Amino acid sequence: MKNAIYYKTKKITINTLIHLFLLSVTVACLYPLLWMVLASLKTQETIFSDISLIPRQFHFENYIHAWKEGGFGRNFLNSIFYTTSVVAGILLVSSLAAYAFSRMRFPGRNILFIIFMAAMMIPIPGSFVALYVLLNKLHLRDTPLGYILCMINVGLATSIFLLKTFFDKMPQELEDAGRMDGCSKLGIWWHVALPLARPVLAVVVVFNALNVWNEYILALIIFDSKHFMPLQVALQKFQGEFVTNYPLLMAGLTITALPIIVVYIFIQKYIIRGVTEGAIVG
Repeated sequence: MKNAIYYKTKKITINTLIHLFLLSVTVACLYPLLWMVLASLKTQETIFSDISLIPRQFHFENYIHAWKEGGFGRNFLNSIFYTTSVVAGILLVSSLAAYAFSRMRFPGRNILFIIFMAAMMIPIPGSFVALYVLLNKLHLRDTPLGYILCMINVGLATSIFLLKTFFDKMPQELEDAGRMDGCSKLGIWWHVALPLARPVLAVVVVFNALNVWNEYILALIIFDSKHFMPLQVALQKFQGEFVTNYPLLMAGLTITALPIIVVYIFIQKYIIRGVTEGAIVG
């Protein structure tokens, strides 16, 4: 009886400590976002003088000023276009490449895969000079196409690795069943492999969408024209050499963070399945 009480008390204590730890991590992650949103509703004078978390007056007009003064309209549409195009390109190319590396046998397969994996060790700034020279020679610098191709290249290696790992677990019986139904290799990839890979595809979408949406330095290198710039560059309009308009900057950051949060909410169940279940096939 005493042992049962001891183990039950120990289990409750451990679970309580784990939940307290997870709760503290959650608060630490959410508090900066909450402060950003509430700071965007203050004025330049009260953002530092008013130490209370909830402002005494809510200035929702900061979002209107941020949208108009920051020129967010065009930059917002640019970022949506770049993110959508890059993520779609990465999903198409990486899923085809990963399926070929996993399920097909051809000369040089392992060497090519190792080369792709080696690209993961090269930091993005380390390729800026080569990308700049290449885009100049191809006459693609200062064009949306050049930027999209560069960002697709940035996300390919990791995406191929994740998808290949998943396709390696796919039972051969599923592929044989698709072949018996008259599917070609592309048909099996489209009708069998991709539907099963939805949890991993969700991880690829969020990872690359976040990467493209928050990209800043490469856009400054590739683009000269301001009307091609993504949303992150527009945030710099609120930061002057001597004065920074913090409420408008916080409002701009809130607008910037909102689309990614919405995307995550819609596909979070696939992400959780991919992480907790290890993307088990079958």
